[in-house]
Amino acid sequence: MKIPQSHLIKHITLSIFLFVFILGCSGARSVIASGEASDKLSAKQVIKQYQKNETDFKTMNARVAINLVQGESEQGYTFSFRMEKDKTIWLSAPLGIARMMITPDKVKFYNKLDNEYFDGDYKLLSDVVGVDLDFMKVQNILLGQTIYDFNDEPYQVSVNENSYALSPKDQNALIELFYLINPSHFKMDSLQMFQQLEKRMLKVDYSSYQEVEKQIIPENIRIIAVENADQIAISMAFKSVSLNGEVRFPFNIPAGYKEIVIK
Repeated sequence: MKIPQSHLIKHITLSIFLFVFILGCSGARSVIASGEASDKLSAKQVIKQYQKNETDFKTMNARVAINLVQGESEQGYTFSFRMEKDKTIWLSAPLGIARMMITPDKVKFYNKLDNEYFDGDYKLLSDVVGVDLDFMKVQNILLGQTIYDFNDEPYQVSVNENSYALSPKDQNALIELFYLINPSHFKMDSLQMFQQLEKRMLKVDYSSYQEVEKQIIPENIRIIAVENADQIAISMAFKSVSLNGEVRFPFNIPAGYKEIVIK
């Protein structure tokens, strides 16, 4: 997973910044997490409350500042962000210098500074985190929702530092999975995945949420991806968030650009 410092903007932007968006705007209200986890709730009861609070909207429009840290290198970028739920996620740097658009089938990116572009699938993202990703998993991470359906297998619950810790009753031998659910709004406090044999770890922490047009949306998110001794950390801030307005996704790879090949 180690990425040469000279290629940070190409590789990290393509592989990581899709996952983490910290959402905030002047019209939003911070959600105060004042609830207390009870050991009397069953896993089914926790899951039922979680499913009642799943995010429901058609479109999102915002600005997001993204900070990336790898080793001694730290870089920050600001993007316009648009989403049509279940269909498209779109990011654009100022003046359209760089743009990314992902759909259920494609991951696309171009960079006018280097006259380069990427047009591929989700293998790049999956290789970075060691998990088979698709559009819905990426979208769910952005919205503070679980990446696997709770109906796929039985879960068990315990109380962990005032969060409900949900995990499959039969943990996968290759990947250990934990969801920490907040007792106030029943959104995720943290997603944690461990691959002991591969010495990989993916952790997504949601330190706060906000209410935007009656929807509970992540306000602060931090992702840490680790493989052996290599670590990438990402934090972001979303501003001017609005829901259910009209959105457009302009994206045309300029002629003559060189294709970025990730090996």
